[in-house]
Amino acid sequence: MGQYSKIFKPYDIRGIVPDQLDETVAEVIGAGFARLTGAPSVVIMHDMRTSSPLLAEAFGRGVASQGADVIAGGLGSSDMLYYASGSLDIPGAMITASHNPPKYNGIKLCRSGARPVGEDTGLAELREAAERGMPAQQAHTGTTTSRDLLPGYASFLKSLVDLSGIRPLKVVADAGNGMAGHTVPEVFAGLPVTLVPLYFELDGTFPNHEANPIDPVNLVDLQRAVLEHGADIGLAFDGDADRCFVVDERAQIVSPSVLTALIAVRELAREPGAVIIHNLITSRAVPEIITEHGGQPVRTRVGHSFIKARMAETGAVFGGEHSGHFYFRDFWFADSGMLAALHVLAALGGQDAPLSQLLASYGRYVASGEINSAAADHRAATEAVRRAFADRPGVGMDDLDGLTVTCQDWWFNVRPSNTEPLLRLNVEASDEPTLAAIRDEVLHIVRGG
Repeated sequence: MGQYSKIFKPYDIRGIVPDQLDETVAEVIGAGFARLTGAPSVVIMHDMRTSSPLLAEAFGRGVASQGADVIAGGLGSSDMLYYASGSLDIPGAMITASHNPPKYNGIKLCRSGARPVGEDTGLAELREAAERGMPAQQAHTGTTTSRDLLPGYASFLKSLVDLSGIRPLKVVADAGNGMAGHTVPEVFAGLPVTLVPLYFELDGTFPNHEANPIDPVNLVDLQRAVLEHGADIGLAFDGDADRCFVVDERAQIVSPSVLTALIAVRELAREPGAVIIHNLITSRAVPEIITEHGGQPVRTRVGHSFIKARMAETGAVFGGEHSGHFYFRDFWFADSGMLAALHVLAALGGQDAPLSQLLASYGRYVASGEINSAAADHRAATEAVRRAFADRPGVGMDDLDGLTVTCQDWWFNVRPSNTEPLLRLNVEASDEPTLAAIRDEVLHIVRGG
């Protein structure tokens, strides 16, 4: 029973293979998911991790044991799974641990139409079912059918972004040996793009660098290649290719908040007055720019199941997270790093200026990026931060997700990770000295300095 409490997270399932997550566990969860949804069919895809194919098969066995048919999509990205769930209107499961190290694997789940499954929308119920053990096999077991979903996925994405008439672009794409190596060639086919591929070989041991582009160390090879090839832009994807990070033609890292603002402006031009979602660690510039362009900014928690649910509630046309997740109403409110990349290529190729100049007006503040700290007691560390700032003039606080502290010239958020034993800090300020002072003070408290 304790095993399941360790691997069920607020918005997905993740654990070490095989100690916490093995084929037996996957089969039990698959059976429980079939019973939870009651759907006649479930689509299953998996990433390139060594353990993923067997876990996908086991999950499928569990689904079939309850009488539901299985559509086995094979290798794919998480957003390809959302495409499959949305276009087929059936529940789906993606076997992946995203950016986590090779020893991990996990399961991302969605209901029909790519609707999210999080702690409050089925995961807690599914965990309880898994803890009760494998349900009895139904008299009628489901069938398994393989299907190639990549061509339809690529065509659908390109139907959502007008790329006609863009100028030729040279693009370096770093797949990090993850699923973008499988999806990028198909999506970019037929576009006026000269593609320079980095680490497109699928390898779940991540031999070149971690498939985690939020860490700048994993962007070094991409930055070097952009300069070496004189590229217009560099794209970096995480392991399951649902997140996209960008570097400009000078090899400077582009903040995901800047990309959120850029895509928001594009979507507001198409649908004036629309709601745009941003999470609470996104730059303060994002709601400012949304408002300036006539949109309605709505702030939400971090995490895909939370932001998807808020988008569905508000009918938001677009949502962005500072972690590099980008969500689209036209993509069943699901996130797609590839679709975000196409939006950036359309914006860049639709005018003559370099990317750095195109984006110059979207970055207004300086940010720390996400800083992780190991804290023995997350709650105690957070409360220590609260006490240190509580009585300062002009300071506001809220607990929407962790602790957010705001002042006129700066803000920060400190919150526990949902997937790793870490406390995450994000700081933003009007200038570098202010940023450094706030950052260092909070880290001193959190790390018990």
